[in-house]
Amino acid sequence: MPTTENASAGGTAVRDIPIDWEALEDAFENNAPEVHSYLHLGTGDVLRVVDGVADPQMHARIAADANYLRIDPVSSREQYRWMERYIPMVEDMELQAKLSQAIDGKGAFRRFKDVLMSYGPERERWFAFRSERLRIFMEAWLSAHALNPVPRPLWVPEVPARPETPAAAPAVEPPPREREREEVREPRRGKSVESLRKNLRDIAEALGPRDLDTLTAFAEFLKTRRAARSFASHYAETPATSDEEAGPASQEIASESRSDTA
Repeated sequence: MPTTENASAGGTAVRDIPIDWEALEDAFENNAPEVHSYLHLGTGDVLRVVDGVADPQMHARIAADANYLRIDPVSSREQYRWMERYIPMVEDMELQAKLSQAIDGKGAFRRFKDVLMSYGPERERWFAFRSERLRIFMEAWLSAHALNPVPRPLWVPEVPARPETPAAAPAVEPPPREREREEVREPRRGKSVESLRKNLRDIAEALGPRDLDTLTAFAEFLKTRRAARSFASHYAETPATSDEEAGPASQEIASESRSDTA
């Protein structure tokens, strides 16, 4: 995807880039040492590579590609400070005490998250607080690299024109049972991505540790397979010497490493 370059007040060329904010937020949050995230300067997509899982040659090729910019995640120390600053904002004194105890010692991020699992509204407030802090870091990072975030283009599928047909016969009303099935199907077609994600989170919260491991492994497998096919297809069709062409619609490579962050 082509980008537009503008001149900033200081004379530095500023490049417009359609940022995938959700993927960029995940990259800034995950600071596991074996995970490396890159921003594609043409598409605004985020590519994630995991040491020991992804193809080493693919990893080296991405790192050497000028179309990709290495993302520097927020340090664990800074993310720990966010928890410290948030706890005094909790009005429930009992919960505040639990959170203060949870962040004492190794495994603080996991314990902090586990405590909030039983407090839905407070957990959502924490997510909003953390997202705001991540957004500040992301905007500063983009500005430091002379990148100007712009809205991502929306893909609208083309609807083929319907051929003219003779007048249809009067519609026959389906039996009651068939009408019930149609009423059930229709809402499912209209579900948004956010609605599906919320349903998945609700299901995950009701599962035990063993079932969660199984669900996570399957989800990571799906992401890995999709990303690997996309990336392999791109390099099979694009000459290796082309540096200026826009890269693949990059997705996460290999399974996302589970870091110890909230």
